[in-house]
Order: sequence, then structure tokens, then C-alpha cells
Amino acid sequence: MTYVVIENCIKCKYTDCVEVCPVDCFYEGANMLVIHPDECIDCGVCVPECPADAIVSDTEPAATQEWLKLNSTYADIWPNIIASKAPLPDADSENGREGKLTEFSPEPAEEIETNANRDEDSPPP
Repeated sequence: MTYVVIENCIKCKYTDCVEVCPVDCFYEGANMLVIHPDECIDCGVCVPECPADAIVSDTEPAATQEWLKLNSTYADIWPNIIASKAPLPDADSENGREGKLTEFSPEPAEEIETNANRDEDSPPP
């Protein structure tokens, strides 16, 4: 068993779930998060933290093969996210809207360069 991020995360990308995950199994795309099925320990602590109710057990009907495959595929491509950050700007208005799968972005999250990961001799962004 594993947990799966489903459609309602698209264009919301709340990250409350990331803060509570004991194994850091969330990965971040441009407009949603996914869970790596081989890293998830099935604890379920992330489920009640998601304001969009976008995390379900793989035994629930909403966790279709399509969503299982999407989570597995993009967890291998996207960067790991281990700390909470602000949701997408229109998250509250997007939360609960149906038909968002067509708006899914396969792109990884943009990493924001900080002084901590910039070479000393590089000019600031």
C-alpha cells in the first residue's frame, strides 16, 4: 500500500503534507506534488494535512492506475521537496475545481537560487 496525490493538487500545490512526512517522499512539479510509491511508508500522516483532500490511499477508488503511474513516473524525475512553502497564487480558488488534469504540467518545479547555493563569485540573480 502507498498514498497517491490526485487531481485536486493540480494548480493548488499546498505543501502542508511535506512538513509532516517522516520519510520525505514528496516530489515537486510546476503545478502539483507527487508521492514516490517506493519511499512512502504508508503512515498516512499527510492525508489530514492536505487542505485540498488530494492525497488518498492506493486502495481507494480515486487512486486509479493513471494516478499511480503519474506519481511513480514524476517522482523519479522531479526534485524532492522537504520543506513547506507557499501554495500557488490561486490555490484557494482552484481547490475543488473539477477537470484540472488537462492543466497538469510535466515540468519540474523551478528551483529558486539562494545565496546558500550560489557560487561566491557569481553575481546575484
